[in-house]
Amino acid sequence: MPTLMLPRIKQNLKKPKVMILLAILFALSLWFALCLPRPLFSSPTSFVIDDDSGQLLGASIATDGQWRFPYNTEAPQKFAKCIIAFEDKRFEHHPGFDPLAFGRAIRQNIKAKRITSGGSTLTMQVIRLATLHKRTVWTKLGEIFMALRLEMSYSKKEIMALYASNAPFGSNVIGLDAAAWRYFGRAPDKLSWGEMAALAVLPNSPSLVHPGKNRLILLKKRNLLLDKLYKQGTIDSTTAALAKFEPVPDKPVPLPQTAPHLLQRFKADFKGNRQSLTRITTTIKSNLQQQVTDILEKHHQVLKANDINNIAAIVLDVETGATLAYAGNIAHREDPEMESDVDVVNAPRSPGSTLKPLLYASMLHDGLILPNSLIADVPTQIAGYHPENFDLGYDGAVPASNALSRSLNIPAVKMLQQYKYERFYDMLKKTGITTLKQPADHYGLSLILGGGENTLWELTGAYADMARVLNHYNSNGGKYNPDDYHAPVYALSPPQKPSLEKNGLLDAGSIYYTLQAMEEVMRPGEEMLWQQFSSTQRIAWKTGTSFGFRDGWAIGITPKYVVGVWVGNTDGEGRPGLTGIYTAAPVLFDIFRLLPAARDWFNVPTGEMVKINVCKESGYRAGPNCEHAVEQLVPRSGLKAPVCMWHKLVHLSADQKFQVTGNCTSPDNIINKSWFVLPPSMEYYYKTKNYQYHTLPPFAPGCEQAEASPMELIYPKDGAKVYVPLEADGKRGRFICNAAHRQSGIKIYWHLDDKYVGESSAYHQMALNPSPGRHKLTLVDANGNTMQINFEVLDKNK
Repeated sequence: MPTLMLPRIKQNLKKPKVMILLAILFALSLWFALCLPRPLFSSPTSFVIDDDSGQLLGASIATDGQWRFPYNTEAPQKFAKCIIAFEDKRFEHHPGFDPLAFGRAIRQNIKAKRITSGGSTLTMQVIRLATLHKRTVWTKLGEIFMALRLEMSYSKKEIMALYASNAPFGSNVIGLDAAAWRYFGRAPDKLSWGEMAALAVLPNSPSLVHPGKNRLILLKKRNLLLDKLYKQGTIDSTTAALAKFEPVPDKPVPLPQTAPHLLQRFKADFKGNRQSLTRITTTIKSNLQQQVTDILEKHHQVLKANDINNIAAIVLDVETGATLAYAGNIAHREDPEMESDVDVVNAPRSPGSTLKPLLYASMLHDGLILPNSLIADVPTQIAGYHPENFDLGYDGAVPASNALSRSLNIPAVKMLQQYKYERFYDMLKKTGITTLKQPADHYGLSLILGGGENTLWELTGAYADMARVLNHYNSNGGKYNPDDYHAPVYALSPPQKPSLEKNGLLDAGSIYYTLQAMEEVMRPGEEMLWQQFSSTQRIAWKTGTSFGFRDGWAIGITPKYVVGVWVGNTDGEGRPGLTGIYTAAPVLFDIFRLLPAARDWFNVPTGEMVKINVCKESGYRAGPNCEHAVEQLVPRSGLKAPVCMWHKLVHLSADQKFQVTGNCTSPDNIINKSWFVLPPSMEYYYKTKNYQYHTLPPFAPGCEQAEASPMELIYPKDGAKVYVPLEADGKRGRFICNAAHRQSGIKIYWHLDDKYVGESSAYHQMALNPSPGRHKLTLVDANGNTMQINFEVLDKNK
């Protein structure tokens, strides 16, 4: 029988009416399957940031002018119970459409001869909110079918969350999250039954919340809902009675603005596609954030008397690089001159001396120096570049660690000249510095003194990188994780399994000695100022001051935390006294007092250390002529460090008062002795500050001088280009030439372009006033030793 019926069925299917009916059914089925919008809601949302415990730090209004927080996956139980009792009591049981409610609504509308009730379920209201169609009979039918479809794709819990996130709550407030903060200044899960009931009745009549309007109607609706909740057994009589005494919302309240500059950064990162959602849980700790903000305000009250208007600070967790506090500026929006909306944490500024620790660590890592190797500190001019120390003085030579702790500029330039600025430029790029937009040649040697631009965000992050590498060295079994070098973060991502390597960008030994040098507290010209910054913590710290006193910096490191502080004016105006030590360092130590004191210091990375003999006087590897060699623990790369070049064997008379040679003295009367001898220019300054330094005895009368020239021209150097300044009266001034001679009190005769200009004895200086153009300077000492250099005087009019 079935076999006989198949042809008949096929024949019926070919009839036009049947085909049309099937086509309609197929179209309806297809529409039903695809009727929901994709995505369901596409309206722009507010940018929202929460602290590490989920509490609101700040939010900005959406681009369409609405306060609409991003979708929250779960609605609070209080709200669910309130809105179900008020809007849709069979919500948990119907399939998206409630025939009983719909029939009741029709009867009420017929009886009233106007629309008084829509009979819409919460599911249907979600559809209406998503489609925003004009309400007609046909759109109502469409809502019913789409609601049925929505129930097939979403759980009741998800549908409730969609409603709570997109329902209107009056004025320009959309969604429960935004409403709770705008009307009560708290998160939804912190609202009372009275507050939640007041919000639950608003989507039905959003205009009730307008300030000064319909207050009694809103109150009445809220209380009726509370009565209904009591009758249902959701709340007890005491709770209902107390809830009725609570006031209904009067007008919107301002949202928290605890970290406004971090909110700016988050919005910028979203536009740059570095963030995918408009709401994130940050790593900020609210209490610390507020305390840091208070500290900045306290110091701002003092600094603004000197027209220093802006301060920024950041606190990082070393282990993760997480941002614990982000204060991009002071908060004085009422005064436009303060420009407090500018986020200075992310603003490129001249870093002053804050890159010096990275150079010191790099030179240790490459074995170019040892921790205390002497570095020249003499008047210097390199291709027209003339750096000066902060105190305008010279030490002749200074241990590299001391040069770092005192932040001396000339030794830093000398070190960069040896390391090569191109190499250091590449090194900075590898550590994550992105603000050096020009080629390395654009910055040259000035790079180490703030000739480039950096941000507090990246600089503080680079310091945190060093601490992180050192912390992880022992735990990684003496290996390095390249991922330890990364920018700070303000939202944590799942940790990745480390990919360990044998060598690191900077070895742990070099970093350890860098932090040891930074723990020294003396700074240029302020040797006793450290007493003001006594701290219960051991802190490695560095200050910086940009040219023209425009930026003051201070960055401090402990094994747990890194704190970075910037002080200055956002418009770049320099101010007298605007130095890192005076303005930023006090803020730094106030912030560190907020943080838990670290019990331990950085562990010594013994696996990266070796013991070698080091020359006590020069700080380099001891050579055969170093009599005072000491065994020291140094970075392993120190095995490549140069051997001391300043100890040499000299031949002395029997009484050791003169140098002699075999040409004038019998070998039996010659005493051979090791002597620490610096070049004349270094010796000239070094001996005045190091009483233990002994200059070489002069040659005995009649003995041939076998050494190189005993004198050296300190300034200008051969090939130098100089300006001759104008005096206050407009007349052409003079520039001072400096020379050094090993023999104390000897006369030097000065000649400019082969013309005698004068002589010097105790202090070898000569004031000259050459015309623009090329010149030759010749020096002859009383013993006939001669030296000659060429220099050029530049014409300022060209």
